Amino acid sequence: MSRLSDITLIAQVIATGSHRAFGQLVENHQEVVRRFLRRLTSGDVMLADDLAQETFIRAWQGIGGFRQLSGFETWLLRIAYHVFLDEARKRSPLPTSAKEEELLAGSEQAEMQLLPLGGGGEGASLSMDLDQALASLVEIERTCVVLQCVEGQSIREIAQITRLNENTVKSHLLRGKKNLANYLRKNGYG
Repeated sequence: MSRLSDITLIAQVIATGSHRAFGQLVENHQEVVRRFLRRLTSGDVMLADDLAQETFIRAWQGIGGFRQLSGFETWLLRIAYHVFLDEARKRSPLPTSAKEEELLAGSEQAEMQLLPLGGGGEGASLSMDLDQALASLVEIERTCVVLQCVEGQSIREIAQITRLNENTVKSHLLRGKKNLANYLRKNGYG
């Protein structure tokens, strides 16, 4: 979807409250949002779909605040990320330190049911292994890796989505990719 057609649809939604224009925006971007949330939830399709629905509800409610400082997709992914964080906070007691938060995120995700995101056969096995590898990462590393490697977001866009400094994003990406590689190597991938 081109940025120009997104802007046209957004203008229609803001100016007239067009449900049809917003529906087109949802249709154009729902797969990216759902895929991002499936990866963050370690393949929990039902939870990811619920979170995607909440993302689009919040987008509808807040579309008047979209200032085009980033692309619409980046804006949606920022909303999706915060919806995910809100849900994660509801499901667990609030940790008292950043280190505790990392440990909690890693242990919770490892316990979640993992579903393959790909088709059948060998690809499904690799997808399942990748989901398990992603689940082994702390939440912020997983988020940064998924945004860059799966969704193709730039460092700058990831920083906007997560509201982190670009250098912090780079650090999480480096650590996350290293941890992914170690996990996959330990599990038979060269």
